[in-house]
Amino acid sequence: FLETTAYFCMKPKMGEKEVSPHSFFSIWHEFSSDFKDFWKKENKLILQERVKEAEEVCRQKKGKSLYNIRPKHDSGIVSKKYSNT
Repeated sequence: FLETTAYFCMKPKMGEKEVSPHSFFSIWHEFSSDFKDFWKKENKLILQERVKEAEEVCRQKKGKSLYNIRPKHDSGIVSKKYSNT
């Protein structure tokens, strides 16, 4: 515990010799709660962006046809019969 408080540069409050677990973990709890809230908000924004991108890709793919339609060329027996006369 003392090494952890030293790593995070925690100093004891006025009138105390050492950092108490209560003071350390009360600050840590606030930090972790804030971090969790920001994490959830950020993930929600990222998810919304990905949904918008996926919807845009779907719209673009629906706009393009999956197959090409070529005009019909007369190449059968009937066309040869009429082209010779």
